[in-house]
Amino acid sequence: MPEEDMPGGGADDGSASGSDGWADARRRHEADARPGQAPPETARHTGPPAPGMVINDRYELLTPIGHGGMGEVWRALDTKLRRFVALKGLLDRTAMTGTSQAEAMARARREAQAIAKIEHQNVVTVHDQVETDRQVWIVMKLLDARSLADLLRSEETLTVPRAARIALQILQGLRAVHAADVVHRDVKPHNVVVGDGGQAILVDFGIATFDGALAVTQAGAVIGTPEYLAPELFDSSAPASRTATPASDLWALGVTLYEMVEGHTPFRGLNQWEVQVAIDTSPVPPFQYAGPLAPVIEGLLARDPQRRLSASAAEAMLQQVLDPRPATGVTTPAPVPEPEPEPVHEPHPTRPPRSPRSTPLKAGALALGVVLLAGAGWFTLSGEEPDEKGSERAGTGQGSTKERWKDTHPLLKIGVKDDQPGLSKFDKKTRTYAGYDIDLAYEIAERMGYARDEVDFTTVATDYRSTALKVKLVDLVIASYSITPERKTAPPTGYSVDFAGPYYEASRGFLVREKSSRYEINDTSDLETLKVEVCTARDSTYESWLPKAGFKLVKSPPNTYQDCLDKLLDKSSDVYAVATDDVILAGYVNDNPGKVRQLENVGGAEGYGVGMRPKSPLLKGEVCTSLKDILAGQVWEDLYRKNLSPLTGRENPPGLPDLTECKGY
Repeated sequence: MPEEDMPGGGADDGSASGSDGWADARRRHEADARPGQAPPETARHTGPPAPGMVINDRYELLTPIGHGGMGEVWRALDTKLRRFVALKGLLDRTAMTGTSQAEAMARARREAQAIAKIEHQNVVTVHDQVETDRQVWIVMKLLDARSLADLLRSEETLTVPRAARIALQILQGLRAVHAADVVHRDVKPHNVVVGDGGQAILVDFGIATFDGALAVTQAGAVIGTPEYLAPELFDSSAPASRTATPASDLWALGVTLYEMVEGHTPFRGLNQWEVQVAIDTSPVPPFQYAGPLAPVIEGLLARDPQRRLSASAAEAMLQQVLDPRPATGVTTPAPVPEPEPEPVHEPHPTRPPRSPRSTPLKAGALALGVVLLAGAGWFTLSGEEPDEKGSERAGTGQGSTKERWKDTHPLLKIGVKDDQPGLSKFDKKTRTYAGYDIDLAYEIAERMGYARDEVDFTTVATDYRSTALKVKLVDLVIASYSITPERKTAPPTGYSVDFAGPYYEASRGFLVREKSSRYEINDTSDLETLKVEVCTARDSTYESWLPKAGFKLVKSPPNTYQDCLDKLLDKSSDVYAVATDDVILAGYVNDNPGKVRQLENVGGAEGYGVGMRPKSPLLKGEVCTSLKDILAGQVWEDLYRKNLSPLTGRENPPGLPDLTECKGY
């Protein structure tokens, strides 16, 4: 098979250390094998896993590094790629009742394949899936990091910002897990590792469920760690509700977040029965140190899974706690309660000594005071928003009032992309954004009365732009935001958006690998004929258009086009094309010379608009007035020539767009 199309095209140089150990293990492995025979203890197992046993004639078990309901996790040697890995079995044979071993193996096999497809920086990397006659194994990256449980044992509690950053990363990892139709079922500090740089990674999918497998065994034993289990998993009156779901993972995250800031789990007892009763009946204990994280925790610990905070909503609230300028270039928030908080950097409240088992009544009253004080320290309330149905209606950009948006919003907050060369890209070294959209944003801001240091950019992913507006994380979104009727009329999965524009019109196009030894792709018709997977960003206009146009859409579209590009550049990936706007593709070609190429454009155009929440006529009036001025002069063409002409090869921009969304302003 050509190298480009082989799975796992090379060794992971970050998976483990200790090359001398590899040499010693390899010598033992070869010495025990007779000429013409396979090494000892390969796929035919006659006993439990043991040191020296070789799985699938490749992975030599070295030492156990953990154990649980699914058996031991092993530190193992990949004798083929000369690296250390973690090897874990998925199948709990002792829990099989009423299901044949063959059926159980088939389910575990499907589950392993689903887990292996999860590709996210906050989820442990799965290298391989193998099986023997007794077990299905997943081969994972061996991480050099400490567990969150170890971190809490040594530090007892974490500051609010630190806990929020870790929780935000866990949420982003869970989103990828749930998108692959997998439920983790054991989210807790023991199953999160934290690197020295602060990266949090979700690990241990040993009891993960695939496609809604039941959360209990026939004997009635609940699978998972009792203190972190959602109440619906104990509900004997509704057995159907005992199926593990993404919502039950979010409950476990709420327990974990509580533990990070308060130093203990919220629902405790001397045995599993007492813990279950506490989860079923006790309110969330008073907070002492959670401060602005209290609403997040309470939302995640809603007993009714239908009313529980969603992952996107929790991310939005966590993002409100953190500095609005992106630290990682990734932001994915959703709805949060009013009023709109603005985070400021205050020290964490002092933590007096306390009992690890209980909190006296007086301490509970004190905790309420601490929450109020912490809220005053963490949030600077700017008062209520202007009456969007009243006073703002006077400001339509027609000179009928002197009121300006800046009067009540001294900082103009704008959501932008961070991964689109030429349009909008974030430089991690300088921590600045650059591109056509960024320059346009500054031009609009200037006409609205803002200086450059009064403009604040925040990264927004494609599937999160409307939410960022809804929760008032940003005032405007200038992020290659295509104007569509669906986005203006509140789709079921999002929120209605008002637009000013369009300020630019792009054509639809595809990006493919420059060279592919598996397929010959010359034009878009080849994509249809060959039925190769085409990747696009989740909630983009292409997600619904591609299947209708006869193309094969990737099963789980990622959050960003950059994620699609990464899949395209991965020679072991099944993705062979990326669909998005021609100007975005031109930037990717420019940044990856000789690796990718654009196909000819196809029918259809995408009109980019400045997004804003609806019923804000004052804001829309000022933006429309600014756009009219920008498009009427030389500025619009200058922005194109500076940022996009070098990528597209065209000196002049496409035709001047008609500001259809600004009529009446």
